[in-house]
Amino acid sequence: MSVLKIKTGQVFSSILPYFKAEKMTVFTGLACLIIVDLLLLCIPRIIKRAVDDLTLYTIDATGLLIYSSYILGIGILIGIFRYLWRRCLLGMARLVEEKLRNRLFHHLQTLSPAYFDQIKTGDLMAHATNDILQIRMACGMGLVALNDAIVLGTAAIGFMIYINLKLTLMVLIPMPLIGLGSRFFFRQMHKRYQAIQKSFSDLTEAVRERFAGIRIIKAYNMAEFQNAGLEKISKNYINKNLKLARVIGIFFPMMMLLTNLSLAIVLIIGGRQTIFTTITPGDLVAFINYLGLLAWPMMAFGWVANLIQRGRASLERLDKILQTRPIIKNSPRAVFFQPVKSHIKIEKLGFAYKAGQNEVLKNIALEIQAGQTLGIIGPPGAGKTTLLNLIPRLYEAGKGSILINGSDIRKFEISSLRANISFMPQEPFLFNGTIEENISFKDPAVSKENLIKAAQDACLYNTIQTFPKGFKTLVGEKGVILSGGQKQRIILARALLKKAPVLLLDDPISQVDTLTGNAIINIIKKRAELQTIIIVSHRLAAIRFANQIIVLDQGIITETGSHDELLKFNGYYKEAYHLQEIADAI
Repeated sequence: MSVLKIKTGQVFSSILPYFKAEKMTVFTGLACLIIVDLLLLCIPRIIKRAVDDLTLYTIDATGLLIYSSYILGIGILIGIFRYLWRRCLLGMARLVEEKLRNRLFHHLQTLSPAYFDQIKTGDLMAHATNDILQIRMACGMGLVALNDAIVLGTAAIGFMIYINLKLTLMVLIPMPLIGLGSRFFFRQMHKRYQAIQKSFSDLTEAVRERFAGIRIIKAYNMAEFQNAGLEKISKNYINKNLKLARVIGIFFPMMMLLTNLSLAIVLIIGGRQTIFTTITPGDLVAFINYLGLLAWPMMAFGWVANLIQRGRASLERLDKILQTRPIIKNSPRAVFFQPVKSHIKIEKLGFAYKAGQNEVLKNIALEIQAGQTLGIIGPPGAGKTTLLNLIPRLYEAGKGSILINGSDIRKFEISSLRANISFMPQEPFLFNGTIEENISFKDPAVSKENLIKAAQDACLYNTIQTFPKGFKTLVGEKGVILSGGQKQRIILARALLKKAPVLLLDDPISQVDTLTGNAIINIIKKRAELQTIIIVSHRLAAIRFANQIIVLDQGIITETGSHDELLKFNGYYKEAYHLQEIADAI
């Protein structure tokens, strides 16, 4: 898997288009935020005048009512503009979150199956949740904190200097400690948060595995053992959170201590200046109010650095995925695959899942005429499923070539190639939806008649009719309410619904009884002239009618011929046939 080297500039450039698309919203939000900051700065000035007038006994109840109405009016305006900036800036951050999550999901759909062989589902879930959350926080509250740190902090200091320069300089002594302390503690929080995120990924994966395998756990009576394993992972997650809580527990009291230290300086020095009439009582009250407003911007300097750092780290992780390119991709001159009867030829095919490993398939050569059926048999691990996976390019052949109608499949556009191949995998995977949705993939173009026909061909229709809700029956996660044979027939119906010129079936009757299996094989026989069919099966009844049968063993074709021809040789096929005859007779 090729991963491009990520540069710092590239990381932030990945979300710039989202900001550009919402630039008017961002500008409106910032304007409203600045207006809120300015309105907040006006309130201490009004309080100053009211206190000075009260001190000089030059104000009556009407005057106090006027001052109160000013503050009330400003409060209403702050509420309105605060709603607007939250709607714009935090709403914009939510849009970035949505677009980034959609982009991540869409990109993951383009990656080759080999990528998912190397990464845990829990890691991907953590990227799609926690990482995107951190990016949203950086885009939303990070922008707000940066604005407040600059605008509100600068303006508050300016008003304090206007009141008294000496007092301002004395009060600001602890403020750098607040900024530096915030930065230090937020870095510590970031490190601990990273550990929490890793632990959360492990916990998510552990829970997912145990829920998915709950029946196996119960069958083997391993509940206590699995509980102990999960408790260990959960305890690790809690310990990581407690370490973060300890840092937070130190941080906020320290911030309060430094803020109160500044307040103490104001009372000592400012109080003396008030006594000696250097400043008025109103100035002292206003100064204290500005000091209260300044505490947040000082902390915001450290917080915004941490938010940006966390957002950047999350962006780097996501960008590493987004910059990952699929191994299997369209060639520059890819052509559209025409939906016609398909002749398949495989020449000197070799494949290994990883470079340097032993080949799973070696020097495979065979030919299937259009409208014919190829049967594949062999011991477990012989490479049968791998061969099927190479035809729709789920994996890329390392050596040799696969030709369809005389053209190498690497010359075809991947989507058009796969659109013309109907594939039933060995593992019956079902989505958490209805039977109808699992067969049709929620395709609105699928008619009821075609849906019923596919179910009938898979010998599933009568079973569906026994369910109270028929095709609308919910199958549960991974088809939990269904038997193995029912799940297998659903994915068979999914494959048979698709009228593709090539039909690939991986062990289609392994989980059904003999009578049902024979009925399914009879249906497949009827399709044989309309489609080029490749069937992998351990049950010879599924392939004995095939025009050609091959035996794979350790990635090599050891036998080839029709059913009758292979019975003339004392090989794997003949031995397997006689063993199954004995098993069927018992």
